[in-house]
Amino acid sequence: MKQVTKKRIEQTSLLAGFLFLALITFPALLQAQTNNWNAPASANQLKNPLAGNTTVLKEAKKLYTTNCGPCHGNNGKGDGIAAAALNPKPADHTSAAVQKESDGALYWKMTEGHTPMPSYKQALTDTQRWMLVNYIRSLAKRK
Repeated sequence: MKQVTKKRIEQTSLLAGFLFLALITFPALLQAQTNNWNAPASANQLKNPLAGNTTVLKEAKKLYTTNCGPCHGNNGKGDGIAAAALNPKPADHTSAAVQKESDGALYWKMTEGHTPMPSYKQALTDTQRWMLVNYIRSLAKRK
Protein backbone atom coordinates (compact mmCIF):
# COMPACT_ATOMS: atom_id res chain seq x y z
CA MET A 1 0.00 0.00 0.00
CA LYS A 2 2.83 2.41 0.83
CA GLN A 3 4.44 1.65 -2.56
CA VAL A 4 1.25 2.61 -4.48
CA THR A 5 0.75 5.80 -2.45
CA LYS A 6 4.34 6.91 -2.93
CA LYS A 7 4.13 6.31 -6.68
CA ARG A 8 0.84 8.20 -6.89
CA ILE A 9 2.36 11.16 -5.02
CA GLU A 10 5.33 11.18 -7.41
CA GLN A 11 3.01 11.08 -10.44
CA THR A 12 0.83 13.85 -9.03
CA SER A 13 3.86 15.99 -8.23
CA LEU A 14 5.25 15.48 -11.72
CA LEU A 15 1.91 16.39 -13.30
CA ALA A 16 1.62 19.47 -11.10
CA GLY A 17 5.12 20.52 -12.14
CA PHE A 18 4.30 20.18 -15.84
CA LEU A 19 1.05 22.11 -15.40
CA PHE A 20 2.84 24.89 -13.54
CA LEU A 21 5.50 25.11 -16.24
CA ALA A 22 2.84 25.18 -18.95
CA LEU A 23 0.92 27.92 -17.18
CA ILE A 24 3.94 30.20 -16.82
CA THR A 25 5.35 29.63 -20.33
CA PHE A 26 2.19 29.43 -22.44
CA PRO A 27 1.35 33.17 -22.32
CA ALA A 28 4.90 34.06 -23.39
CA LEU A 29 4.83 31.54 -26.24
CA LEU A 30 1.42 32.73 -27.35
CA GLN A 31 2.54 36.36 -27.33
CA ALA A 32 5.73 35.55 -29.24
CA GLN A 33 3.76 33.71 -31.93
CA THR A 34 1.12 36.41 -32.35
CA ASN A 35 3.26 39.47 -31.78
CA ASN A 36 3.61 41.30 -35.09
CA TRP A 37 6.42 43.78 -35.27
CA ASN A 38 5.16 46.88 -36.97
CA ALA A 39 7.15 50.04 -37.52
CA PRO A 40 5.36 53.27 -36.60
CA ALA A 41 3.60 55.11 -39.42
CA SER A 42 6.24 57.84 -39.25
CA ALA A 43 8.87 55.31 -40.40
CA ASN A 44 7.07 55.03 -43.73
CA GLN A 45 7.91 58.67 -44.37
CA LEU A 46 11.67 58.03 -44.23
CA LYS A 47 13.16 58.29 -47.70
CA ASN A 48 15.91 55.94 -48.78
CA PRO A 49 18.80 58.10 -50.06
CA LEU A 50 20.19 55.03 -51.85
CA ALA A 51 16.92 53.88 -53.45
CA GLY A 52 17.67 52.05 -56.69
CA ASN A 53 21.44 52.23 -56.15
CA THR A 54 22.73 48.78 -57.12
CA THR A 55 26.40 49.72 -56.86
CA VAL A 56 26.19 49.32 -53.08
CA LEU A 57 24.99 45.71 -53.24
CA LYS A 58 28.45 44.10 -53.19
CA GLU A 59 29.38 45.84 -49.94
CA ALA A 60 25.85 45.40 -48.60
CA LYS A 61 26.11 41.64 -49.15
CA LYS A 62 29.18 41.54 -46.89
CA LEU A 63 27.33 43.55 -44.23
CA TYR A 64 24.31 41.27 -44.53
CA THR A 65 26.35 38.06 -44.30
CA THR A 66 28.12 39.32 -41.17
CA ASN A 67 25.28 41.06 -39.35
CA CYS A 68 22.08 39.45 -40.62
CA GLY A 69 23.11 36.05 -41.99
CA PRO A 70 23.53 34.23 -38.66
CA CYS A 71 19.80 34.62 -38.00
CA HIS A 72 18.16 35.40 -41.35
CA GLY A 73 20.46 33.12 -43.39
CA ASN A 74 22.72 34.24 -46.20
CA ASN A 75 19.81 34.03 -48.66
CA GLY A 76 17.44 35.88 -46.31
CA LYS A 77 15.01 33.00 -45.74
CA GLY A 78 15.07 33.27 -41.93
CA ASP A 79 17.01 30.03 -41.68
CA GLY A 80 20.42 31.07 -40.36
CA ILE A 81 22.32 28.85 -37.96
CA ALA A 82 21.07 30.82 -34.94
CA ALA A 83 17.42 30.83 -36.08
CA ALA A 84 16.46 27.57 -34.39
CA ALA A 85 17.16 28.99 -30.95
CA LEU A 86 15.23 32.23 -31.49
CA ASN A 87 11.68 33.13 -30.56
CA PRO A 88 10.17 34.78 -32.44
CA LYS A 89 11.81 33.30 -35.52
CA PRO A 90 13.72 35.63 -37.84
CA ALA A 91 11.78 37.08 -40.74
CA ASP A 92 12.10 35.69 -44.25
CA HIS A 93 13.43 38.73 -46.08
CA THR A 94 12.35 37.25 -49.43
CA SER A 95 8.71 37.00 -48.33
CA ALA A 96 5.95 39.19 -49.69
CA ALA A 97 5.25 40.45 -46.16
CA VAL A 98 8.77 41.86 -45.77
CA GLN A 99 9.04 43.06 -49.35
CA LYS A 100 5.81 45.05 -49.10
CA GLU A 101 7.14 47.03 -46.13
CA SER A 102 8.41 50.49 -46.94
CA ASP A 103 12.14 51.16 -47.10
CA GLY A 104 11.68 53.44 -44.11
CA ALA A 105 10.03 50.68 -42.07
CA LEU A 106 12.89 48.26 -42.80
CA TYR A 107 15.45 50.92 -41.95
CA TRP A 108 13.59 51.76 -38.72
CA LYS A 109 13.49 48.10 -37.66
CA MET A 110 17.25 47.73 -38.19
CA THR A 111 17.85 50.93 -36.30
CA GLU A 112 15.64 50.17 -33.31
CA GLY A 113 15.81 46.40 -33.03
CA HIS A 114 13.26 44.19 -31.29
CA THR A 115 14.22 41.23 -29.12
CA PRO A 116 15.79 38.94 -30.17
CA MET A 117 17.02 41.22 -32.98
CA PRO A 118 19.50 43.80 -31.73
CA SER A 119 19.49 47.48 -32.61
CA TYR A 120 22.05 48.39 -35.25
CA LYS A 121 21.92 52.11 -34.46
CA GLN A 122 25.42 52.06 -32.97
CA ALA A 123 26.95 49.15 -34.89
CA LEU A 124 26.15 50.35 -38.42
CA THR A 125 26.11 53.81 -39.96
CA ASP A 126 22.95 55.29 -41.47
CA THR A 127 24.37 54.63 -44.93
CA GLN A 128 25.15 51.00 -44.09
CA ARG A 129 21.59 50.44 -42.86
CA TRP A 130 20.18 51.95 -46.07
CA MET A 131 22.54 49.71 -48.04
CA LEU A 132 21.06 46.74 -46.21
CA VAL A 133 17.56 47.87 -47.15
CA ASN A 134 18.64 47.80 -50.80
CA TYR A 135 20.18 44.37 -50.31
CA ILE A 136 17.00 43.00 -48.70
CA ARG A 137 15.11 44.27 -51.76
CA SER A 138 17.52 42.37 -54.01
CA LEU A 139 16.91 39.09 -52.16
CA ALA A 140 13.35 38.79 -53.43
CA LYS A 141 14.60 39.01 -57.02
CA ARG A 142 16.82 35.93 -56.47
CA LYS A 143 13.97 33.78 -55.17
